[in-house]
Amino acid sequence: MDSYNSPSTKTLYHGTQIVWYLVVLVEVLLTFRFLFKLFNAYSGAGFTNFIYIVSKPFVIPFTSVFSVSRLDNNLFEWTTLLAMLVYLLVGWGIVRFFFMTKTVSIPEAASKLN
Repeated sequence: MDSYNSPSTKTLYHGTQIVWYLVVLVEVLLTFRFLFKLFNAYSGAGFTNFIYIVSKPFVIPFTSVFSVSRLDNNLFEWTTLLAMLVYLLVGWGIVRFFFMTKTVSIPEAASKLN
């Protein structure tokens, strides 16, 4: 039985899909936040306020790492860029971990070890 027909392959596939979906969702929220701050979007607008509220929990762990750069009334949030990088790397790491749990045949394992 090759590893492509293993019962764990379908679970692995769906697990990686879920992880990447969540990573992309967070990245899109943080991209909107970064651009809205950069271009001084009106925070009273419903959509802008929604993005700020929903993305704030993802940025909070990084708020004291870098200071915010001001360009007139515009903000360049380095912390948002750092958060985007960290969440991308965490997602990649989780997916790589999932692949470590993939069932492999003895010949496949032997060929990869050589």
